[in-house]
Amino acid sequence: MDWHQIFATRNDRMKASEIRELLKLLDQPDIISFAGGIPDPNLFPAEAFKEAFSDALGPETQATALQYSVSEGYAPLRDWIVGEMARLGIPCSRDNILITSGSQQALDYLGKLLLSPGDTALVGWPTYLGALGAFNAYEPRYDRLDPETNRSAEDYAEAAGEGRVKFAYMSVDFANPTGRTLDAAMRERVIDLADALDIAVIEDAAYQSLRYEGEALSPVLAREIERKGDINACRTLYCGSFSKTLAPGLRVGWVCGAQDVINQMVLLKQAADLHSSTINQMAIATVATAQFDSHVSKIKAAYLERRDWMLQALETHMPAGVTWTRPEGGMFVWLELPKGIDCAALLAQSLKTERVAFVPGHAFFADGSGTNTMRLSFSNANEDGIEEGIKRLGRLISAAF
Repeated sequence: MDWHQIFATRNDRMKASEIRELLKLLDQPDIISFAGGIPDPNLFPAEAFKEAFSDALGPETQATALQYSVSEGYAPLRDWIVGEMARLGIPCSRDNILITSGSQQALDYLGKLLLSPGDTALVGWPTYLGALGAFNAYEPRYDRLDPETNRSAEDYAEAAGEGRVKFAYMSVDFANPTGRTLDAAMRERVIDLADALDIAVIEDAAYQSLRYEGEALSPVLAREIERKGDINACRTLYCGSFSKTLAPGLRVGWVCGAQDVINQMVLLKQAADLHSSTINQMAIATVATAQFDSHVSKIKAAYLERRDWMLQALETHMPAGVTWTRPEGGMFVWLELPKGIDCAALLAQSLKTERVAFVPGHAFFADGSGTNTMRLSFSNANEDGIEEGIKRLGRLISAAF
């Protein structure tokens, strides 16, 4: 049987994630990997989770832990998130929170909720590969979101053609893949643009907690609430995650936004998987309540050290003509090589001769451009691995000039 003859047309837009494919290389012990944005498993609060799961399976709570539950999510966890949102300047209630299976599921739901075929999604150039993967299934067109320019709302609307602009998607803190952060003026400009276009703003806050230096900036949603007075009057949807702070394998994230949107997303959740794993939510709630701040402080200290090792190694080993970002947080450094160098071809050569993995940058561009860029992750590497890997990569790049 030729299954492709009966697949929906949207499947033509769904491609394998280059990052997911590269993660398979981690099983090869001689590979130095700067590819996946993977937390260091040695930093997981494993003992705390052992106790949390044991408590969840106790005689008084095991029925709750193992039974079906409400689609909105485990109430004590949503209440903890309400408190965390308040600390960020986002006053809200439990009804403004939906628990999702990681923030990736939130992006999929928002694409499904907001996009009709031919509508326009405004995204960074580059932007998070997983967001493009989530949105692609709903057959949008993409336009470049660049808050540094004064491009008018009218120009965006005209470019959308017969469809309409539906949302602006961005990671405002230590963005994946570039590591860059939007300053206060650019955050305000995005709200102005969204108001003018009457569109949603999807604020991907996966790395918001991982600031290592510099002054923290309030989220876009917090700024919009300051303007409009109530989260239910706001167009910004804040997508949070425990994957980069506590444990990615439990797949627990959340969306915080206007109740009308959350109510509609609950219907999507009911149709997709009924609810996220209750026992995982219970464990996350227990560990977050007991040690979220102290654990985040611990991992921030470790990742800061690794970022500095990578920046120093790049200074030492990269040839002239290569530039890179200097992120204040997160997990990534973004490299730009001279025009004409194809980083996808460079990766193939690197895996063959240097045994160093990275992510070619073209995967993060909606139009497949950026072939002379690459993303490096420092979160799951040690000092010797970073020094040796960047040394090998610098040697390879020098030979490509």
